[in-house]
Amino acid sequence: MKAGWKTLPLSKAFWFQEGPGVRKWQFTNSGIKLLNVANIEKNGTLNLAKTDRHLSKEEVESKYSHFLIDDGDLVIASSGISFDEDELLRTRGAFVEAAHLPLCLNTSTIRLKNIEGISDLRFFRFWLDSLEFRSQITRLVTGSAQQNFGPSHLKLLQISLPPIAQQKRIAAILDQAEELRGLRRQALGALDAIVQSIFLEMFGDPAMNSKGWTTLKLGDVIHSAKDGPHVSPAYVEDGIPFLSARHIRRGEVIWADLKFISVEDALVYWRRGKPERGDILYTKGGTTGIAKVIDFDQEIAFWVHIALLKPNHSKVEPRWLENMLNSKYCYQQSQRLTHGIANHDLGLNRMVNIELYLPPLSLQQEFARRVKAIEQLKATHRESLAQLDALFASLQHRAFRGELSP
Repeated sequence: MKAGWKTLPLSKAFWFQEGPGVRKWQFTNSGIKLLNVANIEKNGTLNLAKTDRHLSKEEVESKYSHFLIDDGDLVIASSGISFDEDELLRTRGAFVEAAHLPLCLNTSTIRLKNIEGISDLRFFRFWLDSLEFRSQITRLVTGSAQQNFGPSHLKLLQISLPPIAQQKRIAAILDQAEELRGLRRQALGALDAIVQSIFLEMFGDPAMNSKGWTTLKLGDVIHSAKDGPHVSPAYVEDGIPFLSARHIRRGEVIWADLKFISVEDALVYWRRGKPERGDILYTKGGTTGIAKVIDFDQEIAFWVHIALLKPNHSKVEPRWLENMLNSKYCYQQSQRLTHGIANHDLGLNRMVNIELYLPPLSLQQEFARRVKAIEQLKATHRESLAQLDALFASLQHRAFRGELSP
C-alpha cells in the first residue's frame, strides 16, 4: 500500500443506516416517497418515477423520522444485485439531491455519510466498484436466488483510505472521466432519438397505422426464423464469437466478455442458417424482443436465446425491419408472447405472429439511406465510449492501488 494510506473498518470511516422493513399494507399513494432499490439506477442516478410507494406523513413523523434521507446522502442497493462476468458482486449507488426530498429509506436500501476529516463520500462511491469492496462483499453476501447484504456485513469490511485531500483528488479525477462517459452516452441517446423521429415522421405510429399501410405478420416478411443450439457448446480460447442475448441491444452488438467456439462446431450450427449481413438477430430469451440487424462482416454463432431472422428482401429492408421490431408496438407484442417465469422464452412459433404494417419497399429503402449516416456517427461515438470506458477502468484500478496519489 502506498505511504500515507491506512486500512480502517468501514464503520470507522463512514456512518451507514439501513431502511426499515415496511409492510405492503402500510403503502400509500401520497405522502413521503419511499425509496426502492429499483429507483437506484446503474448509471448512478435516482429515478423516483419508477415506483409509486409512499408512507403517510403522520406515520413517518411517528415511526420513521430517523429514516428520512438528507440532501447529499449516498444511497446504495443492498438487494437486487448480481454477479458480473468476473463472478464478483456489483451493487449500485446514487447521491440524493434536494429535489428528491422528502424521501424515506426502505428495506434493502442503505444510506451513508462521511465522517468529517476522515472520509469522502464521492471516493466511497467509486470504491463500490473496486476489487477491494467487491471481493469482500462477495464472500459475505447471503441468499441464493437473490443476493443481499446489510449493515452487519458492512461492519465486517475493511477500506483502504489515503489522506482526505487525496481522496478528494482521486474522486475529482474519476468524476471528470465519468462525466466524459456520460456525455458520450447522452450523444448516443440523442442519435437514437433522431432515428426514432425519422421513423415516426415517415411511417407514423405503428400502433395507430394512420397512413393505412398493409398489416401482416412477421412470418410473412421473412424466409425463416432459427435459434441457436439448445445444448451448451464446448468453449475454446479463440475462435468464432458465440453471442448470448445479453450481447444484443437496440442498434448495437456488445463485443465485450465474449466466449468462443471452434470453427468445426460453428459449421455444425450454421447448418440451420449462417448469420449473414442483412439478417436480423432477435432476442428470444432473457430480455426478449430486441432486434439488431447484422451490418458487420464478423462471423458469429449464437446461443438458443437468440433467433436469426432471414428477411425477404423483396418485401422488407432489414434496417427498417430492425426499427419496426424495436418499436414500442412490436416490443409490447413480444412481451405478451414471451412465456415462462424463471426462464423467459419468446418461442419461434410465437414470434412469427407479431403483427406489423408494411409500407412500400422504396420508402423503407429511403429510410435506410437516411439512417445510414446517423448509424456511422453512432459507430464513431461507440468507439469513443469504449475508449473512455477503458480509460476509466484503468484510472479506477490505479486509483485504488495508490497510483494516482501525488
